[in-house]
Amino acid sequence: MSQQQQIRRLVMTGAVAAVTVTGAWYGAGLKTRQEFKQERKVVLEASPEERISQLENARARLVTRRTELEKKISELQARRNQNTTDTRPGT
Repeated sequence: MSQQQQIRRLVMTGAVAAVTVTGAWYGAGLKTRQEFKQERKVVLEASPEERISQLENARARLVTRRTELEKKISELQARRNQNTTDTRPGT
């Protein structure tokens, strides 16, 4: 096989891979936007009772997340305080 054919094959392989990756990336973006629009449509079309329920669920998730984060922060602060007391001279 000649050098020119090898270069051509390499260029074609790279081009096909680039087109495939670009298409997959673009398609994933389209799907994400479509899902977002669908979720937004469901929220906007919901009755007031359903919206209240959705908001209460969202609040519960956020409160749970806040509690978990506060616990992690407290643990980190306790660990940091323990490390600073352990490294002080004379202790």
